[in-house]
Amino acid sequence: MPKNSVKFLTSPPAILAVGFLCLITLGCFLLKLPACTIEPITWIQAAFTATSAVTVTGLSIVDTANYTRLGQVIIAILIQFGGLGFMTFAVFAFISLQRRLNIVGQKIAREAFAETSFGDISTTAKSVITIALSVELIGFIALSLAFLKEMPASEALYAGFFYTVSAFNNAGFALTSDNLMPYADNKSINIIITSLIIIGGLGFIVVKDIIDNRSWRKISVNTKVVVTTTVALNFMAFVLFWLLEHNNPNTLGHLSFSNQLTAAWFQAITPRTAGFNTIPIEQLTDASTLLTMFLMFIGGGSLSTASGIKIGTFVILILTTWAFLRQRDHVIVFKRRIPDRLVRKSLALISITMMLIFISVFVLSVVEADHPLDDVLFEVVSALSTVGLTRGLTTKLSSTGEIVIMFMMFAGRVGPLTLAYLIAMPKSSRVHYPETNVLVG
Repeated sequence: MPKNSVKFLTSPPAILAVGFLCLITLGCFLLKLPACTIEPITWIQAAFTATSAVTVTGLSIVDTANYTRLGQVIIAILIQFGGLGFMTFAVFAFISLQRRLNIVGQKIAREAFAETSFGDISTTAKSVITIALSVELIGFIALSLAFLKEMPASEALYAGFFYTVSAFNNAGFALTSDNLMPYADNKSINIIITSLIIIGGLGFIVVKDIIDNRSWRKISVNTKVVVTTTVALNFMAFVLFWLLEHNNPNTLGHLSFSNQLTAAWFQAITPRTAGFNTIPIEQLTDASTLLTMFLMFIGGGSLSTASGIKIGTFVILILTTWAFLRQRDHVIVFKRRIPDRLVRKSLALISITMMLIFISVFVLSVVEADHPLDDVLFEVVSALSTVGLTRGLTTKLSSTGEIVIMFMMFAGRVGPLTLAYLIAMPKSSRVHYPETNVLVG
């Protein structure tokens, strides 16, 4: 085998991508089993559901209610492994056997853990598992108690389990076709689920940093950036959604004032990147739809269960623009300079993401010509950001359209930069060329 091929197959992005593909393939075969569905499903439907679950998206061409309890539990397991990352479980299991990761294993783990240093890999893996299971246990108890008021005890416990896994991993899978719309006025369920979404979307490093230090002065700059931006985006989205929708009779207009605030809060949180909904997404005003796509595009924190371009990338983009406008040589945040490498990485990530969106929208506009462009754009952004919100297009897609959306979900979970790495292996060069000027703007 050629040296470049071996290098490609052993590269961290390639192994991570193959790992996710293997998990999706396993999930597809399991969900196709007759015992997993009420009505038989096709292979493409099983593959779509498995892809959506592993990538913690929530888009579905088959109603989750069509899956038996066994099928739904398999979906929940796929969500858990996909949300926390299969490398987290692999590293944790390896460490539990008291073995040391070799250099290749450490590189793969670094890729999975967003460039955590070698020395922090084992600690990070253990922390991810501990934090996830602790938060999910609390969420399970709280949601089960909340659902007890709505259904029998056995169903409440099952709903508590499924929705806890789905919410914390920002998956958006629901047990009924109308998602969480029956609970639009249930404040307990709304608060618990949005809390799980926010914690899962902050990122495990951020949560661990807050737990360990418990002081604004001691926490890292990354934690400060993620927390402040999350609070700002959530508050902004909450206010805007209420202002834009409180007179819309198809969304918030028919609710009482307090329930309007509850639904507006839920709608502000869910695009980052959970995919649940308590109001009909297709009935949102154009402004609210655009706001939702903006929130989906940003997503959550790095090393979290959320996707999107990530909060850090978004902040670096804004700060880079500000630094240029102010004619500053460096990008500064909280009195610290951001390395030029991270600036270039952020710009590359956004460029690749935008190109993926454009290409996918173009292809779907051709193969799904009967559907409005805004629905196509919304579906693509939702898939790439692994959100799962839909304006009703998912169930109407052709086989080609389903494959495009599956690819976008996979790209969104693996990461656009990782995907680009797979397409074009990075090569260092010792050749230096003279500078030149190209007109910009």
